[in-house]
Amino acid sequence: MITILGSGIAGTALAGALSRSGRPVTVYEQRDGGGGGAFLILDGRGHRSLVSLGVPEQDLHAASYPLSELRYTPDDGVTRRRPSEGHRFWLRSDLIAVLKRFALDAGAAISYGSPIAEVAVDASSGHTTLRIGSRTVTARDLVIGADGIDSVARAGTEPGRTPEYAGDVVIYGMTAKPVECPTDPFVLHFHAESAAGTRPATTFGHIWRPGADAALWFLRIEREPLPLAETGVVPAGRWAAEVAEAAPTSVRELTELLVAATAQVHVSNARNVALTAAAAPVTPVILVGDADHAITPAAGVGAREGIEDIEAVYHAIVTGGSPAEAMIARRRVISEERERVARRMRA
Repeated sequence: MITILGSGIAGTALAGALSRSGRPVTVYEQRDGGGGGAFLILDGRGHRSLVSLGVPEQDLHAASYPLSELRYTPDDGVTRRRPSEGHRFWLRSDLIAVLKRFALDAGAAISYGSPIAEVAVDASSGHTTLRIGSRTVTARDLVIGADGIDSVARAGTEPGRTPEYAGDVVIYGMTAKPVECPTDPFVLHFHAESAAGTRPATTFGHIWRPGADAALWFLRIEREPLPLAETGVVPAGRWAAEVAEAAPTSVRELTELLVAATAQVHVSNARNVALTAAAAPVTPVILVGDADHAITPAAGVGAREGIEDIEAVYHAIVTGGSPAEAMIARRRVISEERERVARRMRA
């Protein structure tokens, strides 16, 4: 029996793939929905990995829509254009629904209302003790920690590796009614503005399409972290003035238009989980996705990294390989890719 902690994107997709291959799987999850932000962009690599795991491509396409281009406009006002590389737009709830149907149809057992409070490995037996609410479960085989940035699995196996504040507060908004923006549809637009005087550095992004029920936007602000009580879903009016003031000057009017049409926003402190001081992956508990290497949402690749993690772990399991070795290789690839991106940004 393989145990998966967390029914987010990675945990649910892995549960479906393993069940489809005949491996018994149990998933423990606190809430039905998998948590996380309201929407995401997933590139062609991420979608190809999901299809390779057995998720029907027609279901993935039916619940999302393709982007034609990504555009980035920094302080100099010159827009850099990047053709879509299979990028598709998702409401997170829609992607989770597709993956949940895939997992349940394959026979995975998903236990909602099962918050993981503690994970401990018995060195003598090699078994893992899971405290789930008020009960204790012993997992005698592989445990996959796919339980996000505040991973209990990571706390139990690497207690010194905790999330680090990335310096940004991120506000996600979804309009409560259709909005037509004065920008091209089916394009992910980014506008960035460097710090000047007392103004913080900010990045504003938005996407819309004709006939959609809502337009989506986000604003990243460099500032001190918020108290936990001020994060989560809050009325948009609470942030309207600060969002409008912080938005890049070139999109101030557009920001005000979108905020005025938004009822609620999701506010979070952007955080990272560093790989530099990570212990080598070792069974019986293997960390994947944000539990192992979360990166600020501004980087835009966290979901794809998690999906590629579980693709590697899945293939290791079904071919009789080592899931730990698979994640060692994945960490190496992730670190190299992030360094390449950092070099391009410095250049």
